[in-house]
This record gives sequence, C-alpha cells and structure tokens, in this order.
Amino acid sequence: QRKNPFSNNNRLASKPVHTHRGDPTYGRPPEGSQTEQRGKDAHSHVGKEVEELCLIIRSTGEVGEDGRVSVTFGQLFETYVTISNKVVGILLRARKHGLVHFEGEMLWQGKDDDVIITLL
Repeated sequence: QRKNPFSNNNRLASKPVHTHRGDPTYGRPPEGSQTEQRGKDAHSHVGKEVEELCLIIRSTGEVGEDGRVSVTFGQLFETYVTISNKVVGILLRARKHGLVHFEGEMLWQGKDDDVIITLL
C-alpha cells in the first residue's frame, strides 16, 4: 500500500521503511523516541547494579595470593539477594563486560554455592 499511488491511507505512507542488516539503525528505536530513552535509562540502571555488585564482592570477598578479591557464589548470593533478586543476571552482565570471572555457563543457588567468583 505504501507504493500504491491510488492509496489514500496516509497512516501507511508516513510509516518509515524497514531497515535491513548492515544498516546502522537496524534493530534500534527511532532517534529521540521514548523507546530510545527507556532503553538508555535501563542501560544506565543495569550499569549501576553491576557497579554495586562489584562493590559488594570487594567488601565481602577475600584477597587472594594474586591480589584479586574472590568470593563464593553462596556467600555472594546470601549477601546480595537482600539488595536485588537479580544477582545471577547481574553477574552474567558483569562477566560479559570483563569485570568478574567464574567457571560455568550459569550459576544455580544451592548447586553452585562453592563456585568462586573473582573480581577482575
């Protein structure tokens, strides 16, 4: 309908054309939109939670022989869960950004309580 010269549906004519892979705007909300602002706000909020998690690890963990601070997942979970119930998701985000290291793909309460998390 967008290409039909006989269509008088202005709603369709005003819609932007879909972008394709390789386009820098592909998969991104329109610039200046409320959706873009909500995404920025969420990104900022998660960044603050990652920082807070690193501070918790630093304050509750122990310094190892290599000078890095480490804590077990069980100890971190017990401490951090009173602050946020998203401890595993925030840990995964921190690992993605190279701030912490731990073995395994995912951590489970109870099963992985002895897994060591190291602050990098």
